Amino acid sequence: MGMSDFSQRFLFDDSDVRGELVSLGESYTHVLAKHPYPEPVAQLLGEMLAAAALLVGTLKFEGLLILQARSSGAVPLLMVECSSERELRGIARYHADQVTADAGLRELMPEGMLTLTVDPRNGQRYQGIVALDGINLSACLSDYFATSEQLPTRFWLNADGRRARGMLLQQLPAERIKDAEARAASWQHVTVLAETLSAEEQLGLDNETLLHRLYHEEPLRLFDPQPLKFRCSCSRDRSAKALVSLGQQDAEQLLREHDGTVVIDCQFCNQRYSFDAADVAQLFAGGGVQTPSDTRH
Repeated sequence: MGMSDFSQRFLFDDSDVRGELVSLGESYTHVLAKHPYPEPVAQLLGEMLAAAALLVGTLKFEGLLILQARSSGAVPLLMVECSSERELRGIARYHADQVTADAGLRELMPEGMLTLTVDPRNGQRYQGIVALDGINLSACLSDYFATSEQLPTRFWLNADGRRARGMLLQQLPAERIKDAEARAASWQHVTVLAETLSAEEQLGLDNETLLHRLYHEEPLRLFDPQPLKFRCSCSRDRSAKALVSLGQQDAEQLLREHDGTVVIDCQFCNQRYSFDAADVAQLFAGGGVQTPSDTRH
């Protein structure tokens, strides 16, 4: 398989359970290249990228899924976005002097809360709140789905600074197995087997080998991979709209305070968008910003 970044769905033939696998390489590298993250922060960010890609695979919508975690600890902010087109970006804010080697979720994000937002292009926004009180992000997300009214869903997430992998199992509405007791036993069976998966196996094995190792006695179908990629949604136009939202008086005040040039930085990809006095005048005259002024560099 040539792709380094993809999701792949699988389905158990004899039970009402579906699964999803996510592999991130190049996109994860792009995210990490934008900031000098310490290893524990890079690993946590990779797990959240994989989680977002898995969650998008469970939803039928056009728009954006956003995971945003906040805490009082070494990592006060962690944010990942994945679009319905499977385009990813992510960022972490951290206090370098507070990040210790081998720190996990609880050490990095004490008193943490994760907000899960589904923002469709058409329709109503949905938000869910996840307490980051589990041993790791996988446990927190699994607990959230276990206590919500949604379909039971389990997560397995791992990242090592080079690769990020994720696996999801989700119980589907009763169709093949109608008996409640047999249905519960089937769900327990597939999840207990998944618990035997080590981090090394998840990060190192291809999907076919991984599924065979876990479920060689279970008939299942592995579907075609769906590509994932890094893409930042920032643009000069969006930056200009942010400037317009300040109003002309405040925008011109910013020009005076910054020697005639307002620079808007994208926190996700470090792209910089500069606007000089001619740009700002053109912008508020209704001329747009797609063609920068001759004086801008």
